[in-house]
Amino acid sequence: MTRAFVLAARPEGGPKPSDFELCHTPESAPAEGEVRVRNVFVSVDPYMRGRMTGVHTYVPPYEIGGSIDGAAVGRVVESHDERFAEGDWVVSQLGWCEAGVVAGHRLRKLDPSVAPPSTALGMLGMPGFTAWIGLVDIGRVSEGETIYVSGAAGAVGSAAAQIARLKGLRVIGSAGTAAKVEWLRSLGIEAFDYHETRPKEALADGIDAYFDNVGGVHLEAGLAALRPHGCVIACGAISRYNDLRAEPGPRNLFLMVTKRLRLQGFIVFDHNDRFPAFLAEVGPWVRSGELTYRETIVDGLENIPDAFAGLFRGDNVGKMLVRVGPDD
Repeated sequence: MTRAFVLAARPEGGPKPSDFELCHTPESAPAEGEVRVRNVFVSVDPYMRGRMTGVHTYVPPYEIGGSIDGAAVGRVVESHDERFAEGDWVVSQLGWCEAGVVAGHRLRKLDPSVAPPSTALGMLGMPGFTAWIGLVDIGRVSEGETIYVSGAAGAVGSAAAQIARLKGLRVIGSAGTAAKVEWLRSLGIEAFDYHETRPKEALADGIDAYFDNVGGVHLEAGLAALRPHGCVIACGAISRYNDLRAEPGPRNLFLMVTKRLRLQGFIVFDHNDRFPAFLAEVGPWVRSGELTYRETIVDGLENIPDAFAGLFRGDNVGKMLVRVGPDD
């Protein structure tokens, strides 16, 4: 038997422990071409909140009583696929569980000598790739420009802020605590605490691009601060994900017309063909220490729901991970 979370109820407002149920499920043996994987790190991500509403967006919704799939890193414990051996580190979409059987073609093998396996869920995984795609392909940012990154101490935000800095941009970033601001400033980011300083005031000198992870008042401030022909890289709007009803806004959207702005949303999964190029550029920065990362690690499978809720409380610095098993 193995343990796995299922969705027990659709969250209303912020996610609660009662919205999830930890179940025992039988373990099946892998068939030919399949691999049994024991999870070590499980990812919790803001986009999962949208899948819990029951509305089909760019990915199918989670069903009541159904498993909660998502990115995870683990070790192979049994393989019927010649590409994988017992002990290999792999990335899967097993999600919130201890272990499971996966078709070999749905796994990606990791080399732990290159970077810690956990980074495949953070800086060298979907969050870092999202940041890179947003800057390079969507925003097409240039050296010498000024960019504002909201939620700059989160998984995507901290990657976007640092990649932009490494590409020669002036970077302004917002965060929600003094400790997060201090960390960002140590990285060369002009950071401010949005509880202490209004984004509109922090951006008074103007910006050329806005990497939006937060939405709400941050998006309004970004639109107001953008110079003519600037762009909004619309990645997320975590300030709105738990709303019980849609809020009006942004109230100044007409600035897109008067300033001739470009606003483009994107889903990183549409750009999977670019993943090797991302690793080729960002991987060396991580290995050299030019690009740093932080991970907020919560221990214990049973604590996944609270770690997930912590994303919306701002508990994490960098990538939020849950360690569900030993790494040996």
